Order: sequence, then C-alpha cells, then structure tokens
Amino acid sequence: MPSTLNFLFWFLIVLALIPLALWMLKRSQLVVAAGVAPPARVVASAGLGPQQRLVTIEVGQGEARQWLVLGVTPHTITVLHSLPPQELPGGDGAASAGLPATFATLLKQARRKP
Repeated sequence: MPSTLNFLFWFLIVLALIPLALWMLKRSQLVVAAGVAPPARVVASAGLGPQQRLVTIEVGQGEARQWLVLGVTPHTITVLHSLPPQELPGGDGAASAGLPATFATLLKQARRKP
C-alpha cells in the first residue's frame, strides 16, 4: 500500500509542475524577445513561379544595415545582390513593396469607388 501512495504523491507533484514549467517557459521567452532585435525584415517579395520567389530582406542595425536580394527555391536560398537600405516610395511601404495590403487599405479603396 505505501508504494501506491508514494506513486500517487509523485504523480500529483509532476502534474502540478507541468503548468509551472510552461509558465516559466512563456515568461523566459518574453524576456529574451524584448531585448533582441529581429535578425531580418522582409522588405518585398515577388513570386516568379510555382516554387520560386524573389525576396528582398533588410539585415543588420544602424549603419551596418543592408538589403539583400535573395532567390528562394524549395532547395536553396541564393544571394543575388546586396545594396544599401533605401526608403520605400509612397510612405506606406506595404503596397509599393509588393506586400499584401491590409484590410483597412482595401476597405478605403472599396469605399472610394462609385
């Protein structure tokens, strides 16, 4: 009988530790994410074929920033060109950079049409 109680005791302890461990993991990721800048930002993307894309990303921070033009296929990623960062035309870079428009932008465009 004592072995059954011992098993039940440790089983309940493990069950209680699972939510605690998950909470600690969640908290530690928030601290790490708040102090680190993202390594890359997608500036523009264009599909070239069913499995090929041309992607422009911004890497680095401050004066070390640069844009990389990448050719992306299912098997490889190739750097095609490197250039200094530039301002996107039109203020809101999403539409001019080939990125999907937000719902608010699409709604404004639909309201303007007669």
